[in-house]
Amino acid sequence: MCIFALSIDCFINDYTALNRRILGLALPNIVTNITVPLLGMVDMAIVGHLSALHIGAIAIGTSIFNLIYWNFGFLRMGTSGFTAQAYGANRMDEAVKVFVRAFVVAIAIAILLLLLQWPIALLAGKVFRAGPDVISLAMSYYYIRIWAAPATLGLYAVKGWFIGMQNSRLPMWIAIFLNIVNIVCSLLFVLVLRWDIRGVALGTVIAQYSGLAVGLFFVRKRYGQLFREHLDFNISIFNSKEMLRFFKVNSDIFLRTVCLAAVFTFITAASGRISDEVLAIDALLLQFFTLFSYIMDGFAYAGESLVGRYIGARDSKSLRLSVRLILLWGLALTVVFTVLYALFGEWFLRVFSDESAVIDGAREYMFWTLVVPVCGFAAFLFDGIFVGATASRAMRNTMFLATVSFFAVYYGLKDWLTADAEVTAYQWNNILWTAFMVYLAMRGLLQGLLLKRSVYSQVPETTHQTGLSA
Repeated sequence: MCIFALSIDCFINDYTALNRRILGLALPNIVTNITVPLLGMVDMAIVGHLSALHIGAIAIGTSIFNLIYWNFGFLRMGTSGFTAQAYGANRMDEAVKVFVRAFVVAIAIAILLLLLQWPIALLAGKVFRAGPDVISLAMSYYYIRIWAAPATLGLYAVKGWFIGMQNSRLPMWIAIFLNIVNIVCSLLFVLVLRWDIRGVALGTVIAQYSGLAVGLFFVRKRYGQLFREHLDFNISIFNSKEMLRFFKVNSDIFLRTVCLAAVFTFITAASGRISDEVLAIDALLLQFFTLFSYIMDGFAYAGESLVGRYIGARDSKSLRLSVRLILLWGLALTVVFTVLYALFGEWFLRVFSDESAVIDGAREYMFWTLVVPVCGFAAFLFDGIFVGATASRAMRNTMFLATVSFFAVYYGLKDWLTADAEVTAYQWNNILWTAFMVYLAMRGLLQGLLLKRSVYSQVPETTHQTGLSA
């Protein structure tokens, strides 16, 4: 009886301690992630009060950079997973090397993007369809914001490294500072200096470089001693075995992110093909998805930190418990957001635009904002869990299948409806949102089915420590 009571007491203590760790990592990440979409949301809110053309232009401009930057999301995700595992195994020398590898690769990619900015613009012009005025505004935005590439990708590496080092507070302060700079600059350039959409883009560029400067300052201030002890610019940093593993995991994440970017780029492109008004409507509705996804990503980032840490420490007990608790938090927040969107959805729309035609049109599709949390929460959380486990192959394969399901549903329903009559704009847009919900649900379902084989199998249940890893 005493042994049983002691076991229950140990379980409760472990449960409570791990919940504190999850919240300690997740809450700063949530604050960070709430501020991250402000880069797009502030831009949308500022230009949304100019005209519907500006809303469409920002939607296209943002989609271009999503297509670019999401494809290099491995610079954050891969860095986070590798660093967390090095931290859990107490290999600080390897953690330092991961940072150097990621940052050097980030800057190299950014330089390549700057050199290829004109061909990228030509390709974007072929992908996105809208009126000439919208495209002209979008290109003005693009040709200025592209110069933020070194800062944006460098911040990916910095943020991923901090998360892997179990430090979610520093990314929070960086994001807060960056977004304050962005808001002040954008308001000044647009409302005072009247630089229109170019002012929005320039504000983003200045904010990104300001954020990178602060991030590198924190690296030096908080971890300067660690780098002085372990940083040695020799061949071991870029040895073939470690670089091969780095690029193997990151190539899988890259391919996975190509699919992610393809889906979101297609959504914007398809909206524009329906009409400029639908493009503006869907751009507003996707803000509901963006807000929810960044809240969920706060817990996903906690999953990256803890799963990587416990795999590195070979602590199966804490690994499994952390996954269960993260999923429970996600489920609870799904209920909360569904209720909030049902009660305050129209108010949320009016934050971003006062165009009555756009608001009235968006009301017809508000049902989808209630479905987004239900279909999407598992996909976001499993992404963090799989990143922490560096289970990149499973992430890639499940994303391939989910992407195939998106296009199969979209074209299948569209062909079925056009067999007898012409599809209306309302039907066409509902088909697009149906395919999007199927895509989100498939990601979560498939990764859930692979959880045991891809994550838990890395640390068999017989190799757990007593209590939580220190």
